[in-house]
Amino acid sequence: MSHSQQPDPLAVILLGPTASGKTALSLTLAEKFSGEIVSCDSVAVYREMEIGTAKPSITERARIPHHLIDVYTPNDHSTAGDYSRLARIALRDISARNHLSIVTGGTGLYLRALTEGLFAGPQRSPDLRLRLEHSAQRHVPGWLHRILTRLDPASAARIHANDAPKLIRAIEVSLAARQPISEAWKQGRDRLTGFQLLRIGLDPDRKGLYARIDARAKTMFDEGLIDETRHLISRYGETPRAFDSLGYKQARAALRGEMTLPEAIASAQQGHRNYAKRQLTWFRREPDVLWLRGFGDDPIIMDEAVRAVQRVLSESD
Repeated sequence: MSHSQQPDPLAVILLGPTASGKTALSLTLAEKFSGEIVSCDSVAVYREMEIGTAKPSITERARIPHHLIDVYTPNDHSTAGDYSRLARIALRDISARNHLSIVTGGTGLYLRALTEGLFAGPQRSPDLRLRLEHSAQRHVPGWLHRILTRLDPASAARIHANDAPKLIRAIEVSLAARQPISEAWKQGRDRLTGFQLLRIGLDPDRKGLYARIDARAKTMFDEGLIDETRHLISRYGETPRAFDSLGYKQARAALRGEMTLPEAIASAQQGHRNYAKRQLTWFRREPDVLWLRGFGDDPIIMDEAVRAVQRVLSESD
């Protein structure tokens, strides 16, 4: 193949529900193909949140370069757009080193932002948001929906009258961009280009997955999740949105005396099982996924994934 016809570099995307073995598989692929791992997880981006995030261990991170872990402090507010910008920089840097990018994680919205892009709406305005929230509290229910109906009837028809966050964002975009959010959407998204994507999905047996999820959630509490949460609250207060994530939410309830330890564990287990269902529903909408019916740490599944990557790389030679 001549230099002018060089194919785009490969980026592997490992997707699947929580506790399906994505970390183990990503490490195997990275070691086999000189890869670097780009985390795609909306909670792993926060520093000091270790036990409840199921981040790769310090030992695992020492084996292979990892990106987009421990980027922000918990009181920072990270968005899908922030993630997309940083992840694309990481992919380009990894490619420049002639290494294989392996994007791995379970946050569907962040993955969508990376691959499909988000529409280029205006930055969030904390002042405007606060004014809209106060305005909604002073008026009758449906007030925000009525404002949006005047500004952007098409979006108001799509957004439920009780969905305050989406209503506020739509109003914010309409006012800041001086055009309806529905028009801004039509201008298209900033799709990822310059890479060929191989999506590999893990779809393990449901009963086995739920058993792993339950065991992992209990282990988090056994390893000190409540103490970690207490420390985080003492440093950052109760308000960071990151502390509403699964596990930390239940640990906070236990610290407040609203749940016993067994209740907190059971609630976290149920929450993670529900999240796994939502993840699978979301990922089934992803295009061109090679679904592997097992766990990522199963040697048979590892072999299948390695062969899939080898096939794409050999076709590119």
